[in-house]
Amino acid sequence: MISRPLRVGIIAGEASGDILGAGLIKALKSQHSNLTFIGIGGPKMIAEGCESLEPMETLSVMGLIEVIRHIRPLLAVRKKVMQCFTDNPPDIFIGIDAPDFCLPVAKKLKQRGIKTVQYVSPSVWAWRQGRVHGIKRSVDTVLCLFPFEKAFYDRFDMHATFIGNTLADQFPLEPDTEAARTALGLPLDTTCVALMPGSRLSEIARMLPLYLETAVGLIETHPGIQFLIPAVNAACSQAIAVQVAAYPHLQVRIVEGDSQRVMTAADALLMTSGTATLEAMLLKKPTVVSYKMATLSWWLVKWLVKIEWAALPNLLAERALMPEYLQDQAQAALLIPAMGNCLEQGYRDDHIREFHRQHVRLRRDADQRAADAVLALLS
Repeated sequence: MISRPLRVGIIAGEASGDILGAGLIKALKSQHSNLTFIGIGGPKMIAEGCESLEPMETLSVMGLIEVIRHIRPLLAVRKKVMQCFTDNPPDIFIGIDAPDFCLPVAKKLKQRGIKTVQYVSPSVWAWRQGRVHGIKRSVDTVLCLFPFEKAFYDRFDMHATFIGNTLADQFPLEPDTEAARTALGLPLDTTCVALMPGSRLSEIARMLPLYLETAVGLIETHPGIQFLIPAVNAACSQAIAVQVAAYPHLQVRIVEGDSQRVMTAADALLMTSGTATLEAMLLKKPTVVSYKMATLSWWLVKWLVKIEWAALPNLLAERALMPEYLQDQAQAALLIPAMGNCLEQGYRDDHIREFHRQHVRLRRDADQRAADAVLALLS
């Protein structure tokens, strides 16, 4: 047990990292009474006692063009952070996600003999695998949310710890579908299917026509379905409503700002590929995954990406637990029977059992395991 005062440098770049950082800080404080935290964090980390040198939103820049546009202020923030850590060196530095910002900071600190941690692995296992050597030079350990990430680092003789996923800790093992339907004012005995084209207007424009065409085919074999479409904001809600208006014979309800409740209320999901597939698994919802992009972008992805599946649950299970219909296979003729399977009881039971098994596998008290790994590195 470490008894001396400890100074922890910690940086998170977006809301999900703020949640992880707050949980880690709380778990560390439960084991060590004399800790100070300084770096960059959001409101949750600040509430747990982290001194933030800059607003976290400064780092929340998405997309290549946006990063280029903000490169000078980002470099100024990094310089400020490094000056702080030079004047008062931390005992350990923890970068949470945001690898493009955090890893260069970690590398400089590691060169000065300071222990460094990357919390949330970059997707190096999926593409540009050569980056692992740069990560190895920058950090002493990686805290992995998924077991296949640790297996990847083991291949390169790099220290990594599988700590589990905080979402798996937060989501109940048995979702309360009845409560979600009651909150949405839906009948308990109605078959509900959620169509989830994505949270961006471009995704809605690209994917929703396909999903509505699939819905038309699905009600021919499963009449009376109530379709739910979540919208992240008013602009997305309006864009969805314009498309839905062309299908007056479908029972469609648009729900703004409550996607998790929509997913919980549904019997099955038709979903655009993304991180929400993990939530779908944790909510035990049979799901079909689809995605389309520009042809050139697709060929670049096929060339760069080195993984067999797009959906996280499929990577976890090492099989197509959620059927994937990407690019040329994103056709209503293929999606309709796949969604029909999701509504058949035998198929549902098999998949729900496997979703439960994977949920338990990820449910490892991630905050505490992350804290244990940090303290072990220090001692």
